Amino acid sequence: GSDGLGAMALAVMGMVSIFWFGVMATIANPFAVCTSIVDGVCSATSWMPFAASVAPVEGLGPNPLLQNHILMAVHPPMLYVGYVGMTVPFGFAIAALLRGDTGKAWLDRTHRWTLVSWIFLTIGITLGAWWSYEVLGWGGYWAWDPVENAALLPWLSATAFLHSAIVQRRRGMLQAWNFMLVIATFSLTILGTFLTRSGVILSVHSFTQSAIGPAILAFLVLVVAGSLTVFVLRASVVAQSPRLDSLMSREGFILANNLLLTMFTVALLFGTTYPLIVQSIAGDEVSVGRSFYDRAAVPIALLLLLMIGVGSVAPWRVATGRVLWERLRWAIAVGLVAGALAVVLGLDSVGVTITLVLAAFVTTAIVIRFVSVVGRRPESPIAAAGKVVRNEPGYWGGQIAHIGIALVAVSLATTSGLAVRDTIEVGRGDTVAAAGWCFHYIDAFEVREPHRTVTGVRVDVLDDMCSDVRTTLTPSINSYPGAGQPIATPDVWTTWSTDVYLGIAGGSIEAIKLNVFVFPYQWLLWFGGLVVVVGGAVAFSRKPGRGAVASHHHGDERASSDV
Repeated sequence: GSDGLGAMALAVMGMVSIFWFGVMATIANPFAVCTSIVDGVCSATSWMPFAASVAPVEGLGPNPLLQNHILMAVHPPMLYVGYVGMTVPFGFAIAALLRGDTGKAWLDRTHRWTLVSWIFLTIGITLGAWWSYEVLGWGGYWAWDPVENAALLPWLSATAFLHSAIVQRRRGMLQAWNFMLVIATFSLTILGTFLTRSGVILSVHSFTQSAIGPAILAFLVLVVAGSLTVFVLRASVVAQSPRLDSLMSREGFILANNLLLTMFTVALLFGTTYPLIVQSIAGDEVSVGRSFYDRAAVPIALLLLLMIGVGSVAPWRVATGRVLWERLRWAIAVGLVAGALAVVLGLDSVGVTITLVLAAFVTTAIVIRFVSVVGRRPESPIAAAGKVVRNEPGYWGGQIAHIGIALVAVSLATTSGLAVRDTIEVGRGDTVAAAGWCFHYIDAFEVREPHRTVTGVRVDVLDDMCSDVRTTLTPSINSYPGAGQPIATPDVWTTWSTDVYLGIAGGSIEAIKLNVFVFPYQWLLWFGGLVVVVGGAVAFSRKPGRGAVASHHHGDERASSDV
Protein backbone atom coordinates (compact mmCIF):
# COMPACT_ATOMS: atom_id res chain seq x y z
CA GLY A 1 0.00 0.00 0.00
CA SER A 2 0.92 3.63 -0.19
CA ASP A 3 3.11 5.11 2.50
CA GLY A 4 0.98 8.06 3.57
CA LEU A 5 3.05 8.83 6.67
CA GLY A 6 6.32 8.83 4.74
CA ALA A 7 4.87 10.92 1.92
CA MET A 8 3.57 13.57 4.28
CA ALA A 9 6.84 13.57 6.22
CA LEU A 10 8.70 14.15 2.96
CA ALA A 11 6.38 17.05 2.21
CA VAL A 12 7.22 18.66 5.56
CA MET A 13 10.94 18.09 5.03
CA GLY A 14 10.58 19.48 1.52
CA MET A 15 9.15 22.72 2.85
CA VAL A 16 12.08 23.01 5.25
CA SER A 17 14.47 22.41 2.35
CA ILE A 18 12.74 25.06 0.24
CA PHE A 19 13.49 27.67 2.89
CA TRP A 20 17.18 26.80 3.16
CA PHE A 21 17.63 26.51 -0.60
CA GLY A 22 15.88 29.86 -0.96
CA VAL A 23 18.29 31.46 1.50
CA MET A 24 21.28 29.97 -0.32
CA ALA A 25 19.99 31.11 -3.70
CA THR A 26 19.39 34.70 -2.57
CA ILE A 27 20.68 36.53 0.49
CA ALA A 28 23.36 33.96 1.37
CA ASN A 29 24.36 32.89 -2.12
CA PRO A 30 27.95 31.58 -1.96
CA PHE A 31 28.32 32.40 -5.67
CA ALA A 32 27.19 36.03 -5.42
CA VAL A 33 29.36 38.39 -7.49
CA CYS A 34 30.92 41.61 -6.26
CA THR A 35 29.38 44.69 -7.91
CA SER A 36 31.17 47.45 -6.01
CA ILE A 37 34.51 47.83 -4.25
CA VAL A 38 35.17 50.62 -1.72
CA ASP A 39 38.64 51.00 -0.17
CA GLY A 40 39.62 47.57 -1.39
CA VAL A 41 36.62 45.90 0.21
CA CYS A 42 33.62 44.46 -1.59
CA SER A 43 30.76 46.70 -0.47
CA ALA A 44 27.91 45.32 -2.58
CA THR A 45 27.07 41.97 -4.12
CA SER A 46 24.42 40.58 -6.40
CA TRP A 47 23.05 37.06 -6.62
CA MET A 48 21.30 37.79 -9.91
CA PRO A 49 22.64 35.73 -12.83
CA PHE A 50 24.84 37.62 -15.29
CA ALA A 51 25.07 40.68 -13.03
CA ALA A 52 27.88 43.04 -13.98
CA SER A 53 30.78 42.38 -11.64
CA VAL A 54 34.05 44.07 -10.85
CA ALA A 55 37.35 42.29 -10.44
CA PRO A 56 37.43 40.68 -6.99
CA VAL A 57 40.02 41.80 -4.47
CA GLU A 58 42.33 39.42 -2.68
CA GLY A 59 40.34 38.05 0.22
CA LEU A 60 41.59 37.90 3.78
CA GLY A 61 40.75 34.21 4.05
CA PRO A 62 38.93 32.67 6.99
CA ASN A 63 39.24 33.94 10.53
CA PRO A 64 42.73 33.09 11.88
CA LEU A 65 41.17 31.00 14.65
CA LEU A 66 39.69 28.76 11.96
CA GLN A 67 43.11 28.23 10.38
CA ASN A 68 44.87 27.38 13.61
CA HIS A 69 43.89 23.72 14.04
CA ILE A 70 42.93 20.77 11.86
CA LEU A 71 39.88 20.12 14.06
CA MET A 72 38.12 23.05 12.41
CA ALA A 73 37.97 20.98 9.23
CA VAL A 74 35.94 18.34 11.11
CA HIS A 75 34.08 20.03 13.96
CA PRO A 76 31.63 22.24 11.97
CA PRO A 77 30.55 19.48 9.53
CA MET A 78 29.77 17.19 12.47
CA LEU A 79 27.48 19.79 14.02
CA TYR A 80 25.96 20.50 10.62
CA VAL A 81 25.01 16.84 10.10
CA GLY A 82 23.58 16.72 13.61
CA TYR A 83 21.49 19.84 12.99
CA VAL A 84 20.24 18.78 9.57
CA GLY A 85 19.44 15.23 10.66
CA MET A 86 16.91 16.48 13.22
CA THR A 87 14.72 17.55 10.30
CA VAL A 88 13.70 13.92 9.74
CA PRO A 89 12.10 13.21 13.15
CA PHE A 90 10.47 16.65 12.97
CA GLY A 91 8.98 15.85 9.56
CA PHE A 92 7.60 12.51 10.75
CA ALA A 93 6.26 14.01 13.98
CA ILE A 94 4.31 16.72 12.16
CA ALA A 95 3.12 14.18 9.58
CA ALA A 96 1.94 11.83 12.35
CA LEU A 97 0.00 14.66 13.99
CA LEU A 98 -1.60 15.73 10.72
CA ARG A 99 -2.62 12.16 9.91
CA GLY A 100 -3.72 11.33 13.45
CA ASP A 101 -1.26 8.42 13.46
CA THR A 102 0.18 9.09 16.90
CA GLY A 103 1.21 5.56 17.82
CA LYS A 104 4.75 4.31 17.71
CA ALA A 105 5.04 3.96 13.92
CA TRP A 106 6.62 7.39 13.53
CA LEU A 107 8.99 6.63 16.40
CA ASP A 108 10.18 3.44 14.71
CA ARG A 109 10.67 5.30 11.43
CA THR A 110 12.75 8.06 13.05
CA HIS A 111 14.68 6.19 15.74
CA ARG A 112 17.84 5.73 13.69
CA TRP A 113 17.67 9.22 12.21
CA THR A 114 17.44 10.74 15.67
CA LEU A 115 20.22 8.54 16.98
CA VAL A 116 22.65 9.24 14.14
CA SER A 117 21.98 12.98 14.43
CA TRP A 118 22.57 12.76 18.17
CA ILE A 119 25.84 10.89 17.54
CA PHE A 120 27.07 13.58 15.17
CA LEU A 121 26.08 16.31 17.62
CA THR A 122 28.04 14.46 20.31
CA ILE A 123 31.09 14.26 18.05
CA GLY A 124 30.75 17.92 17.09
CA ILE A 125 30.44 19.13 20.68
CA THR A 126 33.39 17.01 21.83
CA LEU A 127 35.61 18.15 18.96
CA GLY A 128 34.54 21.74 19.55
CA ALA A 129 35.61 21.52 23.19
CA TRP A 130 38.89 19.94 22.10
CA TRP A 131 39.45 22.74 19.55
CA SER A 132 38.79 25.37 22.21
CA TYR A 133 41.23 23.64 24.55
CA GLU A 134 43.97 23.32 21.94
CA VAL A 135 43.60 26.72 20.24
CA LEU A 136 42.13 29.49 22.35
CA GLY A 137 44.87 29.45 24.98
CA TRP A 138 42.80 30.44 28.01
CA GLY A 139 43.22 27.05 29.61
CA GLY A 140 39.74 25.66 29.22
CA TYR A 141 37.40 23.86 26.88
CA TRP A 142 33.94 25.13 27.79
CA ALA A 143 33.00 28.70 28.71
CA TRP A 144 29.20 28.60 28.27
CA ASP A 145 29.72 30.68 25.15
CA PRO A 146 26.40 31.31 23.33
CA VAL A 147 27.52 29.33 20.29
CA GLU A 148 28.68 26.45 22.49
CA ASN A 149 25.28 26.54 24.15
CA ALA A 150 23.61 26.57 20.73
CA ALA A 151 25.07 23.13 20.03
CA LEU A 152 24.35 21.76 23.50
CA LEU A 153 20.67 22.81 23.57
CA PRO A 154 19.39 20.43 20.84
CA TRP A 155 21.70 17.71 22.18
CA LEU A 156 19.99 17.91 25.57
CA SER A 157 16.45 17.82 24.16
CA ALA A 158 17.37 15.03 21.72
CA THR A 159 18.83 13.04 24.62
CA ALA A 160 15.56 13.47 26.50
CA PHE A 161 13.62 12.33 23.42
CA LEU A 162 15.76 9.23 22.91
CA HIS A 163 14.93 8.19 26.46
CA SER A 164 11.24 9.13 26.54
CA ALA A 165 10.69 7.36 23.20
CA ILE A 166 11.67 4.14 24.99
CA VAL A 167 8.74 4.58 27.34
CA GLN A 168 6.25 5.19 24.52
CA ARG A 169 7.43 2.15 22.59
CA ARG A 170 7.35 -0.02 25.71
CA ARG A 171 4.36 1.31 27.67
CA GLY A 172 2.49 3.63 25.28
CA MET A 173 3.17 6.57 27.59
CA LEU A 174 4.46 10.12 26.99
CA GLN A 175 3.03 10.45 23.47
CA ALA A 176 2.30 14.18 23.71
CA TRP A 177 5.61 14.77 25.47
CA ASN A 178 7.54 13.08 22.65
CA PHE A 179 5.91 15.29 20.03
CA MET A 180 6.86 18.37 22.02
CA LEU A 181 10.46 17.19 22.46
CA VAL A 182 10.90 16.65 18.72
CA ILE A 183 9.41 20.07 17.92
CA ALA A 184 11.67 21.65 20.55
CA THR A 185 14.78 19.87 19.25
CA PHE A 186 14.24 20.97 15.66
CA SER A 187 13.42 24.51 16.77
CA LEU A 188 16.62 24.63 18.82
CA THR A 189 18.69 23.64 15.77
CA ILE A 190 17.22 26.66 13.95
CA LEU A 191 17.92 28.86 16.97
CA GLY A 192 21.50 27.58 17.00
CA THR A 193 21.87 28.46 13.33
CA PHE A 194 20.47 31.93 14.02
CA LEU A 195 22.87 32.55 16.91
CA THR A 196 25.85 31.39 14.86
CA ARG A 197 25.06 32.99 11.51
CA SER A 198 23.21 36.20 12.32
CA GLY A 199 26.01 38.09 14.06
CA VAL A 200 23.70 39.12 16.93
CA ILE A 201 26.18 37.87 19.52
CA LEU A 202 29.84 38.46 20.16
CA SER A 203 31.52 35.09 20.43
CA VAL A 204 34.92 33.59 19.78
CA HIS A 205 33.01 30.92 17.86
CA SER A 206 30.87 33.25 15.73
CA PHE A 207 32.77 34.18 12.59
CA THR A 208 30.07 35.54 10.29
CA GLN A 209 27.83 38.53 10.17
CA SER A 210 25.32 38.48 7.35
CA ALA A 211 21.85 39.55 6.34
CA ILE A 212 20.29 36.16 6.86
CA GLY A 213 19.58 36.72 10.57
CA PRO A 214 16.06 38.17 10.08
CA ALA A 215 15.17 35.40 7.61
CA ILE A 216 16.25 32.64 10.02
CA LEU A 217 14.47 34.33 12.91
CA ALA A 218 11.27 34.59 10.88
CA PHE A 219 11.59 30.92 9.93
CA LEU A 220 12.07 29.98 13.60
CA VAL A 221 8.92 31.86 14.57
CA LEU A 222 7.02 30.18 11.73
CA VAL A 223 8.22 26.70 12.74
CA VAL A 224 7.40 27.16 16.42
CA ALA A 225 4.02 28.79 15.80
CA GLY A 226 3.05 26.37 13.04
CA SER A 227 4.12 23.27 14.96
CA LEU A 228 2.33 24.29 18.14
CA THR A 229 -0.79 25.12 16.14
CA VAL A 230 -0.77 21.67 14.55
CA PHE A 231 -0.19 20.08 17.95
CA VAL A 232 -3.07 21.97 19.59
CA LEU A 233 -5.48 21.30 16.71
CA ARG A 234 -4.63 17.59 16.68
CA ALA A 235 -4.26 17.12 20.44
CA SER A 236 -7.49 15.14 20.55
CA VAL A 237 -5.94 12.35 18.47
CA VAL A 238 -3.02 11.91 20.85
CA ALA A 239 -3.85 8.88 22.94
CA GLN A 240 -4.19 9.28 26.67
CA SER A 241 -1.17 7.74 28.34
CA PRO A 242 -1.59 4.77 30.65
CA ARG A 243 -1.12 5.56 34.31
CA LEU A 244 2.35 5.34 35.75
CA ASP A 245 2.27 2.31 38.03
CA SER A 246 5.05 3.59 40.27
CA LEU A 247 7.66 6.32 40.29
CA MET A 248 9.99 3.57 41.49
CA SER A 249 10.25 1.92 38.07
CA ARG A 250 12.34 2.23 34.95
CA GLU A 251 9.76 4.47 33.31
CA GLY A 252 9.63 6.55 36.49
CA PHE A 253 13.37 7.09 36.46
CA ILE A 254 13.30 7.88 32.73
CA LEU A 255 10.60 10.47 33.45
CA ALA A 256 12.81 11.97 36.16
CA ASN A 257 15.68 11.95 33.67
CA ASN A 258 13.49 13.86 31.20
CA LEU A 259 12.45 16.44 33.76
CA LEU A 260 16.07 17.07 34.73
CA LEU A 261 17.19 17.37 31.11
CA THR A 262 14.30 19.75 30.43
CA MET A 263 15.24 21.89 33.44
CA PHE A 264 18.82 22.01 32.18
CA THR A 265 17.66 22.96 28.68
CA VAL A 266 15.37 25.72 29.95
CA ALA A 267 18.09 27.19 32.19
CA LEU A 268 20.60 27.09 29.35
CA LEU A 269 18.11 28.62 26.91
CA PHE A 270 17.31 31.41 29.37
CA GLY A 271 20.96 32.23 29.99
CA THR A 272 21.75 32.23 26.27
CA THR A 273 18.83 34.34 25.05
CA TYR A 274 18.24 36.68 28.01
CA PRO A 275 20.96 39.19 27.00
CA LEU A 276 19.60 39.28 23.44
CA ILE A 277 16.03 39.84 24.61
CA VAL A 278 17.03 42.62 27.03
CA GLN A 279 19.15 44.34 24.39
CA SER A 280 16.41 44.16 21.76
CA ILE A 281 13.74 45.51 24.13
CA ALA A 282 15.59 47.97 26.37
CA GLY A 283 18.80 48.53 24.44
CA ASP A 284 20.89 47.63 27.49
CA GLU A 285 23.86 45.32 27.24
CA VAL A 286 23.79 42.59 29.89
CA SER A 287 25.64 39.34 30.24
CA VAL A 288 25.01 36.04 31.98
CA GLY A 289 28.17 34.87 33.69
CA ARG A 290 29.67 31.43 34.10
CA SER A 291 28.50 31.24 37.71
CA PHE A 292 24.84 31.18 36.61
CA TYR A 293 25.41 28.22 34.31
CA ASP A 294 27.55 26.36 36.84
CA ARG A 295 24.96 26.78 39.60
CA ALA A 296 22.28 25.43 37.28
CA ALA A 297 24.29 22.65 35.65
CA VAL A 298 26.19 21.05 38.54
CA PRO A 299 23.26 19.91 40.74
CA ILE A 300 21.26 18.78 37.72
CA ALA A 301 24.24 16.82 36.36
CA LEU A 302 24.79 15.08 39.70
CA LEU A 303 21.12 14.12 39.94
CA LEU A 304 21.26 12.84 36.36
CA LEU A 305 24.18 10.59 37.27
CA LEU A 306 22.15 9.17 40.14
CA MET A 307 19.15 8.59 37.87
CA ILE A 308 21.38 6.88 35.29
CA GLY A 309 22.76 4.46 37.86
CA VAL A 310 19.39 3.50 39.31
CA GLY A 311 17.29 3.71 36.16
CA SER A 312 19.65 1.59 34.07
CA VAL A 313 18.97 -1.51 36.16
CA ALA A 314 15.46 -0.81 37.50
CA PRO A 315 12.59 -3.09 36.39
CA TRP A 316 9.64 -1.82 34.39
CA ARG A 317 6.30 -1.02 36.08
CA VAL A 318 7.39 -1.45 39.71
CA ALA A 319 10.86 -1.61 41.22
CA THR A 320 10.62 -2.93 44.75
CA GLY A 321 13.19 -1.90 47.30
CA ARG A 322 14.39 -5.49 47.54
CA VAL A 323 15.07 -5.76 43.80
CA LEU A 324 16.84 -2.40 43.66
CA TRP A 325 18.95 -3.24 46.70
CA GLU A 326 19.91 -6.60 45.20
CA ARG A 327 21.00 -4.97 41.94
CA LEU A 328 22.65 -1.88 43.41
CA ARG A 329 24.22 -2.92 46.71
CA TRP A 330 27.66 -3.63 45.26
CA ALA A 331 27.52 -0.48 43.16
CA ILE A 332 26.69 1.55 46.27
CA ALA A 333 29.57 -0.10 48.13
CA VAL A 334 32.07 0.60 45.33
CA GLY A 335 30.92 4.21 45.09
CA LEU A 336 31.33 4.77 48.82
CA VAL A 337 34.75 3.07 48.83
CA ALA A 338 35.84 5.28 45.92
CA GLY A 339 34.77 8.38 47.82
CA ALA A 340 36.45 7.26 51.04
CA LEU A 341 39.66 6.42 49.18
CA ALA A 342 39.68 9.84 47.53
CA VAL A 343 39.34 11.56 50.92
CA VAL A 344 42.08 9.39 52.46
CA LEU A 345 44.39 10.30 49.58
CA GLY A 346 43.89 13.98 50.34
CA LEU A 347 41.05 15.09 48.08
CA ASP A 348 39.39 18.05 49.78
CA SER A 349 36.86 19.04 47.11
CA VAL A 350 33.32 18.03 48.05
CA GLY A 351 32.04 18.40 44.50
CA VAL A 352 34.78 16.24 42.99
CA THR A 353 34.30 13.60 45.70
CA ILE A 354 30.54 13.39 45.09
CA THR A 355 31.16 13.11 41.35
CA LEU A 356 33.65 10.27 41.87
CA VAL A 357 31.17 8.44 44.11
CA LEU A 358 28.35 8.74 41.58
CA ALA A 359 30.55 7.88 38.57
CA ALA A 360 31.85 4.75 40.33
CA PHE A 361 28.26 3.87 41.30
CA VAL A 362 26.99 4.22 37.72
CA THR A 363 29.84 2.29 36.13
CA THR A 364 29.73 -0.53 38.69
CA ALA A 365 25.94 -0.90 38.47
CA ILE A 366 26.11 -1.28 34.68
CA VAL A 367 29.12 -3.62 34.71
CA ILE A 368 27.61 -5.89 37.37
CA ARG A 369 24.33 -5.99 35.46
CA PHE A 370 26.18 -6.98 32.29
CA VAL A 371 28.26 -9.64 34.06
CA SER A 372 25.10 -11.04 35.65
CA VAL A 373 23.35 -11.36 32.29
CA VAL A 374 26.41 -12.86 30.58
CA GLY A 375 26.89 -15.34 33.42
CA ARG A 376 23.45 -16.82 32.85
CA ARG A 377 24.26 -17.87 29.29
CA PRO A 378 25.69 -21.30 28.45
CA GLU A 379 28.38 -20.02 26.06
CA SER A 380 31.91 -19.01 26.97
CA PRO A 381 32.10 -15.54 28.56
CA ILE A 382 33.39 -13.82 25.41
CA ALA A 383 30.83 -15.51 23.14
CA ALA A 384 28.06 -14.85 25.66
CA ALA A 385 29.02 -11.18 25.96
CA GLY A 386 28.92 -10.74 22.20
CA LYS A 387 25.55 -12.47 21.94
CA VAL A 388 24.05 -10.40 24.77
CA VAL A 389 25.04 -7.16 23.04
CA ARG A 390 23.89 -8.40 19.63
CA ASN A 391 20.52 -9.46 21.06
CA GLU A 392 19.92 -6.08 22.67
CA PRO A 393 22.22 -3.54 21.02
CA GLY A 394 19.96 -0.63 21.90
CA TYR A 395 19.92 -1.34 25.61
CA TRP A 396 23.61 -2.14 25.96
CA GLY A 397 24.66 0.63 23.59
CA GLY A 398 22.83 2.98 25.92
CA GLN A 399 24.68 1.56 28.91
CA ILE A 400 28.03 2.04 27.15
CA ALA A 401 27.04 5.66 26.52
CA HIS A 402 26.10 6.02 30.20
CA ILE A 403 29.58 4.85 31.22
CA GLY A 404 31.01 7.44 28.84
CA ILE A 405 28.89 10.14 30.50
CA ALA A 406 30.25 9.05 33.89
CA LEU A 407 33.84 9.38 32.60
CA VAL A 408 33.06 12.82 31.17
CA ALA A 409 31.59 13.86 34.53
CA VAL A 410 34.78 12.81 36.34
CA SER A 411 36.92 14.85 33.95
CA LEU A 412 34.63 17.88 34.20
CA ALA A 413 34.89 17.71 37.99
CA THR A 414 38.66 17.20 38.23
CA THR A 415 39.62 19.74 35.56
CA SER A 416 37.47 22.42 37.17
CA GLY A 417 37.77 21.54 40.85
CA LEU A 418 41.40 20.40 41.02
CA ALA A 419 43.07 22.46 38.29
CA VAL A 420 46.16 24.50 39.15
CA ARG A 421 46.69 27.84 37.38
CA ASP A 422 49.74 30.07 37.56
CA THR A 423 51.59 32.75 35.59
CA ILE A 424 55.39 32.77 35.60
CA GLU A 425 58.14 34.87 34.07
CA VAL A 426 61.31 33.02 33.19
CA GLY A 427 64.50 34.34 31.60
CA ARG A 428 66.25 32.56 28.78
CA GLY A 429 68.32 29.74 30.26
CA ASP A 430 66.58 29.98 33.64
CA THR A 431 64.31 27.50 35.43
CA VAL A 432 61.21 28.36 37.47
CA ALA A 433 59.05 26.06 39.61
CA ALA A 434 55.26 26.37 39.38
CA ALA A 435 52.15 24.20 39.74
CA GLY A 436 54.16 21.17 40.87
CA TRP A 437 56.53 21.23 37.88
CA CYS A 438 59.68 23.04 36.81
CA PHE A 439 59.97 24.98 33.55
CA HIS A 440 63.26 25.73 31.80
CA TYR A 441 63.22 28.35 29.02
CA ILE A 442 65.55 27.12 26.28
CA ASP A 443 65.22 29.63 23.45
CA ALA A 444 62.85 31.34 21.01
CA PHE A 445 62.18 30.48 17.38
CA GLU A 446 60.42 31.85 14.32
CA VAL A 447 59.07 29.86 11.39
CA ARG A 448 57.65 31.50 8.25
CA GLU A 449 54.94 29.47 6.56
CA PRO A 450 53.03 30.34 3.35
CA HIS A 451 49.96 31.57 5.22
CA ARG A 452 51.37 32.63 8.60
CA THR A 453 54.41 33.37 10.75
CA VAL A 454 54.88 31.24 13.85
CA THR A 455 56.85 32.81 16.71
CA GLY A 456 57.33 30.63 19.75
CA VAL A 457 59.52 29.43 22.58
CA ARG A 458 60.95 26.05 23.57
CA VAL A 459 60.38 25.18 27.20
CA ASP A 460 61.54 22.02 28.97
CA VAL A 461 59.10 20.58 31.51
CA LEU A 462 60.93 18.96 34.44
CA ASP A 463 59.78 17.07 37.51
CA ASP A 464 59.11 18.90 40.78
CA MET A 465 62.78 18.48 41.80
CA CYS A 466 63.89 20.25 38.58
CA SER A 467 66.21 17.34 37.80
CA ASP A 468 64.55 15.18 35.13
CA VAL A 469 63.35 16.60 31.80
CA ARG A 470 59.97 15.04 31.03
CA THR A 471 59.13 16.76 27.74
CA THR A 472 59.63 19.94 25.71
CA LEU A 473 56.70 22.23 24.89
CA THR A 474 56.59 24.90 22.19
CA PRO A 475 53.80 27.44 22.82
CA SER A 476 53.67 30.03 20.07
CA ILE A 477 52.02 33.15 18.68
CA ASN A 478 50.77 32.88 15.09
CA SER A 479 50.48 35.97 12.87
CA TYR A 480 48.35 35.93 9.71
CA PRO A 481 48.61 38.43 6.82
CA GLY A 482 45.75 40.92 6.91
CA ALA A 483 44.66 39.91 10.41
CA GLY A 484 45.16 42.47 13.11
CA GLN A 485 45.55 40.48 16.31
CA PRO A 486 48.03 37.56 16.39
CA ILE A 487 46.74 34.28 17.76
CA ALA A 488 48.38 32.72 20.81
CA THR A 489 48.58 28.94 20.46
CA PRO A 490 49.24 26.84 23.58
CA ASP A 491 51.05 23.53 23.78
CA VAL A 492 49.94 20.60 25.91
CA TRP A 493 51.70 17.59 27.40
CA THR A 494 49.33 14.78 28.34
CA THR A 495 50.12 12.01 30.82
CA TRP A 496 47.82 9.32 32.21
CA SER A 497 46.93 11.56 35.16
CA THR A 498 47.64 15.16 34.15
CA ASP A 499 47.74 17.68 31.32
CA VAL A 500 50.47 20.32 31.56
CA TYR A 501 49.31 23.28 29.47
CA LEU A 502 51.54 26.22 28.51
CA GLY A 503 50.57 29.43 26.75
CA ILE A 504 52.48 32.64 26.05
CA ALA A 505 51.16 35.53 28.15
CA GLY A 506 53.65 38.23 27.13
CA GLY A 507 57.20 39.26 27.92
CA SER A 508 60.13 39.37 25.53
CA ILE A 509 62.57 37.00 23.89
CA GLU A 510 64.93 37.38 26.85
CA ALA A 511 62.26 36.90 29.54
CA ILE A 512 59.05 35.18 28.55
CA LYS A 513 55.82 35.27 30.54
CA LEU A 514 53.89 31.98 30.51
CA ASN A 515 50.44 30.88 31.61
CA VAL A 516 50.80 27.49 33.30
CA PHE A 517 47.80 25.22 33.77
CA VAL A 518 47.72 21.70 35.20
CA PHE A 519 44.51 19.75 34.58
CA PRO A 520 44.07 16.35 36.28
CA TYR A 521 42.55 13.62 34.10
CA GLN A 522 41.75 15.92 31.20
CA TRP A 523 42.08 12.96 28.79
CA LEU A 524 39.01 11.35 30.36
CA LEU A 525 36.89 14.06 28.74
CA TRP A 526 37.97 13.09 25.23
CA PHE A 527 37.93 9.36 25.98
CA GLY A 528 34.52 9.61 27.65
CA GLY A 529 33.16 11.43 24.61
CA LEU A 530 34.50 8.61 22.42
CA VAL A 531 32.83 6.01 24.65
CA VAL A 532 29.51 7.88 24.35
CA VAL A 533 29.83 7.84 20.55
CA VAL A 534 30.70 4.12 20.56
CA GLY A 535 27.62 3.45 22.69
CA GLY A 536 25.49 5.40 20.26
CA ALA A 537 26.94 3.42 17.35
CA VAL A 538 26.15 0.12 19.10
CA ALA A 539 22.59 1.31 19.76
CA PHE A 540 22.30 2.35 16.10
CA SER A 541 22.75 -1.29 15.07
CA ARG A 542 19.33 -2.12 16.53
CA LYS A 543 16.96 -3.00 13.70
CA PRO A 544 14.15 -0.45 13.27
CA GLY A 545 11.01 -1.42 15.11
CA ARG A 546 12.76 -4.08 17.13
CA GLY A 547 11.81 -4.07 20.77
CA ALA A 548 13.07 -5.81 23.82
CA VAL A 549 13.77 -9.41 23.07
CA ALA A 550 15.67 -11.09 25.84
CA SER A 551 14.96 -11.87 29.46
CA HIS A 552 17.65 -11.10 31.95
CA HIS A 553 16.29 -13.12 34.83
CA HIS A 554 13.84 -15.91 35.37
CA GLY A 555 10.47 -14.20 35.22
CA ASP A 556 12.17 -10.80 35.19
CA GLU A 557 11.24 -7.89 32.97
CA ARG A 558 12.92 -7.66 29.60
CA ALA A 559 15.65 -5.08 29.33
CA SER A 560 14.67 -2.52 26.78
CA SER A 561 16.78 -2.35 23.68
CA ASP A 562 15.05 0.89 22.75
CA VAL A 563 17.89 3.23 23.59
